[in-house]
Order: sequence, then structure tokens, then C-alpha cells
Amino acid sequence: MILPGARLGLLGGGQLGRMFVISARTMGYHVTVLDPDAGSPAAQVADRHLAADYDDERALEKLARDCAAVTTEFENVPAASLAFLAARVPVRPGAKAVAIAQDRAQEKTFLRDNGFATARFALVGDAAALESALRAVGSPALLKTTRLGYDGKGQARVDDFGMAQQAFAALGGVACVLEERVALEREISVVLARGASGEVRAYPVTENRHRDGILDVSLAPARVTEELRTRATALATAIAAKLDYCGVLAVEFFVCQDGCLLVNEFAPRPHNSGHWTLDAAATSQFEQQVRALCGLPLGDPRVHGAAAMVNLLGDLWQGANAPAWERILCHSATKLHLYGKPEARPGRKMGHATCLGETPEDVLKSVLRLKMDLGIP
Repeated sequence: MILPGARLGLLGGGQLGRMFVISARTMGYHVTVLDPDAGSPAAQVADRHLAADYDDERALEKLARDCAAVTTEFENVPAASLAFLAARVPVRPGAKAVAIAQDRAQEKTFLRDNGFATARFALVGDAAALESALRAVGSPALLKTTRLGYDGKGQARVDDFGMAQQAFAALGGVACVLEERVALEREISVVLARGASGEVRAYPVTENRHRDGILDVSLAPARVTEELRTRATALATAIAAKLDYCGVLAVEFFVCQDGCLLVNEFAPRPHNSGHWTLDAAATSQFEQQVRALCGLPLGDPRVHGAAAMVNLLGDLWQGANAPAWERILCHSATKLHLYGKPEARPGRKMGHATCLGETPEDVLKSVLRLKMDLGIP
């Protein structure tokens, strides 16, 4: 076990990294963040910051030399950098799992080859493959770039071959995945932690609502049957085992109108839909990330009650004017988390708020009322 007083390394300086650093430092660890942005949210709260690119070997050498173990806050860190570090220091999660997650083609193929049900998909390496891909998948469909797509970016709706050609060109003609657009009843996710020994601790299934491709509201526990909760958790656990995973993993699912459960994607890190665990669980997803990285026993994932989280995007800011925070802070059962980002831009995640209560119905009413008070559509 790596005990408090040791130094941990983190690749990535965004809000997920910030919340990891806060948890690690609260537990008595030192943290070095490697991120090219000198003002990144995680760097603001870490005690050391290496302002360098993720493939800078000198910076990676220093990180490996100074730290007892290294983790990552997002999946688009070069897998080669993780492999470089892994030859020198424990890295969790490993480069193999991250490499699969950062490429949609690899991710979909991994899921299919291991027997996990997904929406129909076809790989599109070039424009010539579009027509056969559309015949295999059908329409409506979504064309998604295999790399660097998130929060609705890097994807386009496709209804026919003409739209597919236009979308492929608009996405830069890069490798894509064409994916069936399924009729959804709702979207859910499972966030779990898995230790190096195979120990797993899963949080209650979370129900998610998106707006413009970005997560808007997460509700926990999800309003689904116990059978569906059990099935989703078992599938997420099985995916973690197939990946030989160590760390916090989030698996997103589609619940179809006919009742079937399809795996959408997975993220090898803490997840936006698990932020409510900071306020409503005995152990947050970020503390679990610290525990898994350090080889400690995983924490208790039990919850105190129900929670609903809403993302606070840069659209709320009006020029230099911050939102009316008193509309959040006047509610004793609502928690505000801001990420320390200096510039608000439309669609940029600037923070989140979590409403706490006894039942999912109670907290959903609270978060919808809060959205109305803040002017969030």
C-alpha cells in the first residue's frame, strides 16, 4: 500500500483532476499535476505543477522519479505516455484500458468481441466505406469520429447517404464509427471502483439527461427496476474484469424502449454522472480513485439518500457577471462546486450543483426548480 505522505502523479489538469487532488490532499498525500496549462483547475490546488505536454519525456521522467504512483484524469492522454510511465512507476488505470477507451473503433470492437450488446455499428475508414456502412447500420444513425469526441463534439446525425457524405466531410474525413440511433427510454450509467486485487465497489445506478450532447442532470438512484439495476451493475463489473481494470470506471448504457440494455461507452476515470457522490456517498468517486491508485481497501459506496446534480455551463455567465449564486446557496440541501476556470464559454463546464433529499422524486423537483431559478433551459 502507498500510504499518506507519499507523492502521487496526475496526468491532466481539468476539473476531474482538481477533485482528485482535493481528495488526495485531504487524505494526506502530495500531488504533482502534469498539464500544459499553467492555470489549470487541478494545478491551482496541487502542491506541484509540471507545465509540459503529455508526451514530454523529460517531464514524464520527473513525474516517474518523484511519484509513488500515477493516474490520469481523462482518456485522451497519449497511451504511449502511460506505457512510458508504467515501465518506471505503477500506473492505474493501465495504458491498455485507456488506449481502448480513447478510440471509439477499438472500444466498440472490444465490447462486441467480448459479448457486450451495443447499438449496431460499422467502421468507416474513408469515404468509400460510407455506403456499405449505412446499409449495415440503417438510418437514422450517428457518424462519430473515432478519437477526441466528447460532450456532443465530433459527431453528426445521418438520415441518408447524402447526409452521410456531408457529415464525413464536415468531420474532416477522419476515421469514424457509424452507429445506429436507437429509440431510447432513458440513459443510465454505472460508476464503480475496482482494485488491483479485483475488489469491486459500485455506486447506485444513475439516470442521466443530456442537452445539446452535454450531460445536463444526473439523478441517483435511477428510476429503474431492481432487475435493470442488477443487470447494469453486473455488465459494468464484467467490463472492468475484461479490461483487467484498476481505478474508477464509468459505463454508460442505453435503455431501449423495448427494454433491452445496450452499452454505449465507457470512461477510464471518474465521471460527470458520478459527481453527486461527493455529497451523497460515504466515499466519493475521487476518494475511490485515490484508494485504487494507492492499493488501499476501497471505500464504502453507500449513499445517505437521493441526489440530483446539474451541470453549470459557461452559458450562465453574462460577460463579466457571474450567475446569481445566492439562488443556490440559500438552499441548505444544495451543494455548489465551482472548478476555478477563469474564462466562461458557452458549453464549457464551469461547475455543478447537487440537490440532496430523501427520494429521487424529491431531488428531481429540487434540481428542476433550481434550473428554473438560474435560467437554465
